[in-house]
Amino acid sequence: MKSTKLFAFLLASSLVLTGQSCGGPSAAEIAAAKPVAINVWGVFDSREFYQSLMTSYQAIHPNVSFNYRELRVEEYKEALVRAFAEGSGPDIFMIHNTWIGEEQSLMAPLPKSLDIPYTETKGTIKKETITTIRTERTITPAQVRKDFVDVVSSDLIKPFQANAKAVPEERVWALPLSVDTLGVYYNKDLLNTAGIIEPPATWTQFHEAVKALTSIGPNDAIIQSGAAIGTSRNTERSFDILSALMMQNGTPMTDDRGRPTFAAELDDDTIPGADATRFYADFANPTKNVYTWNSQQPPSFDAFVSGKTAFFFGYSYHLPFIKARAPKLNIGIMPFPQIEGGKLVNYANYWAFAVAKASKNQHWAWDFTQFMTRKEQAGTYLKLAQKPPALRVLIQNSLENETLTVFSSQLLTAKSWYKGNNIEVAEQAMFDLIDGVLAGQIAEDLIRTAQNKVAQTL
Repeated sequence: MKSTKLFAFLLASSLVLTGQSCGGPSAAEIAAAKPVAINVWGVFDSREFYQSLMTSYQAIHPNVSFNYRELRVEEYKEALVRAFAEGSGPDIFMIHNTWIGEEQSLMAPLPKSLDIPYTETKGTIKKETITTIRTERTITPAQVRKDFVDVVSSDLIKPFQANAKAVPEERVWALPLSVDTLGVYYNKDLLNTAGIIEPPATWTQFHEAVKALTSIGPNDAIIQSGAAIGTSRNTERSFDILSALMMQNGTPMTDDRGRPTFAAELDDDTIPGADATRFYADFANPTKNVYTWNSQQPPSFDAFVSGKTAFFFGYSYHLPFIKARAPKLNIGIMPFPQIEGGKLVNYANYWAFAVAKASKNQHWAWDFTQFMTRKEQAGTYLKLAQKPPALRVLIQNSLENETLTVFSSQLLTAKSWYKGNNIEVAEQAMFDLIDGVLAGQIAEDLIRTAQNKVAQTL
């Protein structure tokens, strides 16, 4: 009698541990059959760019469906914050690499493992459908450093502290499909007319080219601009251009804790950040021989597509807009100029996919985010979207793409620096720095003020 009861107890225990029950579906089968709708929010890309990735994922997990919403970048951040406040935010959302500090409270870090149900058919003679819940290890910070270009790990790996008593540990907070870099578009016809055989590779060569391409009229009026650079608000991505210049001349942008240090003095009492700002502002200073631009000019993009300026600093995403506005413009693309004999530095600008802390489908959302940022799926997306890759293994293929080769060739030396909580405040601080230098104020005093403003966003 005792042995019968013992057998029955052990059988029941076995059924519970394997997720089986007499006559009913297992816990794994229930989880695999439960419909899951993942809401994804993005900018710039329509659903068609992700459709094949979603379809491939659904082939493995047919219970998962996707709702994709594309928003205009001008409305995106406000709409995102409002949706989370109202409890209607997405499961996965795109986030700019400069927003990580600001939006981190909305994000769920990648767990060390995910529990995901799988259904598969096994057997040769007798087919049997088996459903199990697999606990799978996720991509680690070390793997992100190995697989993605360096700027990704420096931006998207941050400390996580589960509670006040827990020891902080590194975690992945988002993953990108693409990373863009700052390059220079140029008007081939204007360079040909000026007798410039090769586009400039160094800032010294860029100076000479700008002087040859600039025409100044009475009262310092700019008839033809060599380059759209030197001002704050009408130079697109002036924050990025100046940041790249600072990093190229050895300016320490932040310390190990992410606090701004771009006003730091070197051992010789110089402030390289101030020198970089003066160099940048010289292009908009009428007293300098490289004067080529000023605040009275139209937005730099408009000036370039209308043929009024020879050089425009932009990213790969600008190309379709240039072609749409000026389909007959004879353009070339060159790398971002470097300091001759200096440190090779380029500037990164990109969006990554984060999972919402408020999501009820965090494991599913992170599983799909990992899935689509792997080599095969990322390659499919990049071919359709025509963007530079975030994965190192895909760079070589991108170099063979004529329109992407410049931007992709700069990926291994691309950096960014802002880690504060309000990118708009940081950008405004840089604008004020540029404007102050152009107004004749002391750059060293201005850059200290700018640094303090940025520090207040941490």
